[in-house]
Amino acid sequence: MTVRVDMGTDERGAPVTMDLEELLATRLLVQGNSGSGKSHLLRRLLERSAGQVQQVVIDPEGDFVTLSAYGHVAVEAADYSEREIARIAARLREHRASVVLSLEGLEAEGQMRCAAAFLSAMFDAPREHWYPALVVVDEAQLFAPSAGGEVAEEVRRASLSAMTNLMCRGRKRGLAGVIATQRLAKLAKNVAAEASNFLMGRTFLDIDMARAADLLGMDRRQADAIRDLPRGAFLALGPAVSRRPLTVRIGAVETSARSSSPKLTPLPSAPVENMQELLFAEPEPDTAPALPFDFDPRPRRVPAEELEHTIARPPLPTTAAPPPPTKTDEEVEAIYADVLRAIVEDAESTFRPAGVLFQDFQVRCRMAGLARPALDLPGFTRRLSAARAGIFTPEAEEWADAMALAHTLPDDMLGAFLLVARAAREGEPCPPDEAIARTYGTSSLGRVRRLLGYIESRDLFVTRTDLSGKRSITIPRLGWTTAASEAA
Repeated sequence: MTVRVDMGTDERGAPVTMDLEELLATRLLVQGNSGSGKSHLLRRLLERSAGQVQQVVIDPEGDFVTLSAYGHVAVEAADYSEREIARIAARLREHRASVVLSLEGLEAEGQMRCAAAFLSAMFDAPREHWYPALVVVDEAQLFAPSAGGEVAEEVRRASLSAMTNLMCRGRKRGLAGVIATQRLAKLAKNVAAEASNFLMGRTFLDIDMARAADLLGMDRRQADAIRDLPRGAFLALGPAVSRRPLTVRIGAVETSARSSSPKLTPLPSAPVENMQELLFAEPEPDTAPALPFDFDPRPRRVPAEELEHTIARPPLPTTAAPPPPTKTDEEVEAIYADVLRAIVEDAESTFRPAGVLFQDFQVRCRMAGLARPALDLPGFTRRLSAARAGIFTPEAEEWADAMALAHTLPDDMLGAFLLVARAAREGEPCPPDEAIARTYGTSSLGRVRRLLGYIESRDLFVTRTDLSGKRSITIPRLGWTTAASEAA
């Protein structure tokens, strides 16, 4: 099915259309200085193709939320966590919903982090959800910068990687990138180079004009035409719109942005004397705020002695919040066990540093009603190692001897020792190298073999391998032995 989107008219008044199916296969780049009409162009494209294809808009300024009139769901990113944003992105691919992700209210780093999580979740959707979708990214230079800025390098790389995946590898997943930027020079080249359709608006800087002319196949003299384009007019080229550069005057739209360009309005004609009276008039008695102190409108310099006295003044008495109800040792241990079980069951926690997981542990404990966990970071690290071995109550009497032996090893080896000890105590097969590697926080089986050799050199393990290659481990000081099983 061929669907052509009416974008406007050319210089002769003939309609200019865009082949939607071709656009989905070849992607689009829109460039123009501020005020050239980029957002108007994107709005025209979205309105005229609504109902024909799923649409997803990354909106840094919150201007496109008015597309809700066409059935788009507005998602205010500031109201959700990064994980929730990723979950929303996965669901919209499954249900083919058109969405406007408004990043208004977030700082630049927060916008980049949110967009990276959102685009990555869309890109990683399962194959059965690879439906065609237009993914419109306004102000793309924010999310795919050509050089590092004031944001953290980790955030910049994540955002750039997500944009690169969208433009370079998104076609096979049904994702058609439509990116708009004010400055081609600020946009990463590997992101811009993947677009096959171009709409170039008014541009004044030589470096941007040169890149735009190069993309349009124009020489340097012809590039001056880009500077002379009126507002709302674009030079178009690409398989989805035209095989030769042509000027397109973008047509009208039905919705409008929440913010608009400033318009000149007449200034008040009141005499200067009257204006002074209005500016310096006393507040009306019934509308004046009731202040708890005498207010002198005249500015004054506070003497240093008075300022020091104010700082040294004892704070006003406050009503202390009621202390949280005390918990018994059994209740505290139960909370520890539940929180550690939740952390260990999270597959992403395997290779996270202990310091990061300790913060997660403290937050979860407070949510469970334990105001301040008694564990410090070293104590948490030992409890986490035991939990990864499946032992959530290491203080229990049946584990006293095993824990005493484990504490003779470095803390990072405690989990591997206890994993083998638990299997030996219960007569289960010897844990494979992969399971021991997870408790040790590594993916290297070589490190696991060196670890077992070190523990055996401390006379804590005795390893036996039978003729069939199956391994069993004995803990001689405890008299426990695992059943034989494959090592890896």
